[in-house]
Amino acid sequence: MKTLRFGIEIETVGLDKDGVARAIAAVLAGTARQGMGGAWEAVGADGRVWRAVHDGSLSGYRNAEIVSPVLGYDDIEKVQEIVRALHAAGARADASCGIHIHIDGARFDAKELTSLTKIIHKQERLIEAALGIQPHRLARYCRPIDPAFIERIESRRPRTVAEVNAAWYGRQVFSPARYDQSRYHAVNLNSYFYRKTIEFRYFEGTTHAGKVKAYVQFCLALAAKALGAKSASSRRREYNPATAKYDFRVFLLGLGMVGDEFKTARLHLLARMGGSAAWKGERRDRRTPPSNEDQPVVEAPAMSA
Repeated sequence: MKTLRFGIEIETVGLDKDGVARAIAAVLAGTARQGMGGAWEAVGADGRVWRAVHDGSLSGYRNAEIVSPVLGYDDIEKVQEIVRALHAAGARADASCGIHIHIDGARFDAKELTSLTKIIHKQERLIEAALGIQPHRLARYCRPIDPAFIERIESRRPRTVAEVNAAWYGRQVFSPARYDQSRYHAVNLNSYFYRKTIEFRYFEGTTHAGKVKAYVQFCLALAAKALGAKSASSRRREYNPATAKYDFRVFLLGLGMVGDEFKTARLHLLARMGGSAAWKGERRDRRTPPSNEDQPVVEAPAMSA
């Protein structure tokens, strides 16, 4: 997962595009400038450009969608610094905001694409509950994986990207449009066919640096799991609120999110889940020692990681 490249789009309200660009430029020891079409840009000392652009879906007149350049795993801490700086400058997230994470699709072929969608489809009820996705976003901007797509890849077993393309759209689409309506699924493969990135749209907006880091690590771990999978099942996992915390923790550990490096990510991703992280069922086996992850998660102030 640490070799995969990614990009992130963070939607905020409460701060104009120029204010967003200046806050980012200060973190990057760079400069802010006005770009094309009313956008603002923050150019880092390394030459990479972060953009603050208009998004008509955001509430209020002071808002911005922040679009990162291509990033690597070592850039996650810098992303956190930027999120903290935006919060300090007055940027906030409300119900209109979301976070979209793009994973570089260069290493994904038909097998990897189908493995990824099957892995996620199997656990999607858990993922949706863990991330607390608002009903209006589930219904419109980040719809679940299309069951018809899953049926097509299960019945046709695509061996080429072209065959995955036909399964995704229901027909072969040789020149996908950037704003094709199929992009409004939580796992957006239209982005892959349009520009070779896999977009994850699950995440509610936030200016909490620790949550942003958790979301990035989660997407990278999912992608890495698909790249290494010999096979995958798409059979939907039954969702049980009483054991959800345990079930999702097992899933995260299976993705490789093990140890202290991912401890904060596990805390954030498990915070909304019911039950215990340490045991399955309503009563704990007395031989099982309590886990730190059984304790309620108290969200840190927005400035902290």
